[in-house]
Amino acid sequence: MIIAPSLLAADYGKLVDECHRIDASGADWFHLDIMDGNFVPNISFGPAMVETMRPHTKCFFDVHLMCLKPEILFEAFVRAGAQSMTIHVELGDRVGEMIERIRGFGVKVGLAVNPPTDIELVRPWLGMVDLVLVMTVNPGFGGQKFMGECVRKIEEVYRWKRESGFGFHIQVDGGIVMETAEICAGAGADNFVSGTGLMKSADLGSAVREMRRRVEAAGVALE
Repeated sequence: MIIAPSLLAADYGKLVDECHRIDASGADWFHLDIMDGNFVPNISFGPAMVETMRPHTKCFFDVHLMCLKPEILFEAFVRAGAQSMTIHVELGDRVGEMIERIRGFGVKVGLAVNPPTDIELVRPWLGMVDLVLVMTVNPGFGGQKFMGECVRKIEEVYRWKRESGFGFHIQVDGGIVMETAEICAGAGADNFVSGTGLMKSADLGSAVREMRRRVEAAGVALE
């Protein structure tokens, strides 16, 4: 199980301290939401911030590109220290080419799907990606309420994973707190992005350990 605190809920005035706090917490990945103001109605940050943070943490950098033209950013984010880049299936017939381009940079590639989007659109790409990100809120802003209707998508992707034998992670993001992380683990998720649910904790290490304990317990029934 991978626990991935999200930068979106960090204290931007203390980014170096936040990097050190994540390292000390025992988290596995650091999730970085990149928003362009077009694909989603918000703007976050770019490669320069990622490059600034990279020397201050050993965490795996998981970059989620919520962008209309993510391909113009691939090289810059790889140079900045991205180790995985996720694009959206909603980008349509450009998806295949972009997966290949990301793979060509020698980093992992993910494919995300938004709550209103038919999960079947992800299925043709399962053999080409390292993770499938099932969004459990409509992307763009942190602190939103978990959308329970998305659980069926997690279950479906998990069924495809079992049937195909592919080794991709099933990642969830949006309203992920202790209780919803357990629900998602029970449906088949193994990679948990949490912004407010983790980063706002006074003791991040304890919160990471508790989330890991809960999802590992909830996920036992999957095997």
